[in-house]
Amino acid sequence: MTEYRRILLDGYPCEVRRHGDVLVAGDGREVGVEEAVHLPPTEPTKIIAVHLNYASRTEEFMTKLPAAPTYFHKPITALNSHRAGVVRPDRCRWLNYEGEIVIVIGRTCRNISPAEASDYIAGYSIGNDYGLHDFRDTDAGSMLRVKGSDTLAPVGPGLVTDWDFRNKGIRTLVNGEVKQDSTTAEMEWDMHYLVADIARTITLVPGDLLFSGTPANSRPVQPGDTVEVEVEGLGTLTNHIVAGPTSIRDDVGAQPTESEEVVSTALGGDWEFRGIRTPSKHLYPSTVEEK
Repeated sequence: MTEYRRILLDGYPCEVRRHGDVLVAGDGREVGVEEAVHLPPTEPTKIIAVHLNYASRTEEFMTKLPAAPTYFHKPITALNSHRAGVVRPDRCRWLNYEGEIVIVIGRTCRNISPAEASDYIAGYSIGNDYGLHDFRDTDAGSMLRVKGSDTLAPVGPGLVTDWDFRNKGIRTLVNGEVKQDSTTAEMEWDMHYLVADIARTITLVPGDLLFSGTPANSRPVQPGDTVEVEVEGLGTLTNHIVAGPTSIRDDVGAQPTESEEVVSTALGGDWEFRGIRTPSKHLYPSTVEEK
């Protein structure tokens, strides 16, 4: 396996190759892994994500998988990088992490079979498919603002080639505490299937990103939290949550809501509803406001 990263080197975007704790540019310049300012590993034309794919996530929502995968689109303006801040806008409370493995396209891809898909994959990275569930009531169909708001698609730290996705561990930690813990053996549809499925009608080009789904226990995070997604063989993607400097405007558009659907989705079905909204205090005490 080989790991490539994109960093700012002397202020200029540069692709580097990892050699242990050192990143080496094509011209021989070196920078330590811990000192590097990271960029997303590719510059995609599109970011596509699958809805449900892990068995534990499906069971958590007390539902069943459809006959085939369903997807949503994250705008490229949502793209974010390793060690960067993820913004929770003011007046929003239900920002959830979702640790995922990201497929990176390496060749123009259209109308291929799953057996051919590996020839079109450049490698794999780690992603966190953050969801701003405060907008679920208005955007549940498209997930546009829920999953596509600025900064909600961090990917990195690098691109790893020749990685075998089978039976690999994936964990998400918040402030050092494990929150999601699973393996890719839980996935209903593997990486090759997802690429071939999308490429039936949508041309994928080099650098495009496909988020492959998250296991159970996506929960809200708060400004000040540090979120890490660890994937066996791919490393660790780290981000911190920051408060938005400006508020969601109230003079235009649908406003953030805190309906039964918003709360139950954010808390994974572990919620109480007795005529008033009372999020489960044992899950996230700092998010609770008595009504």
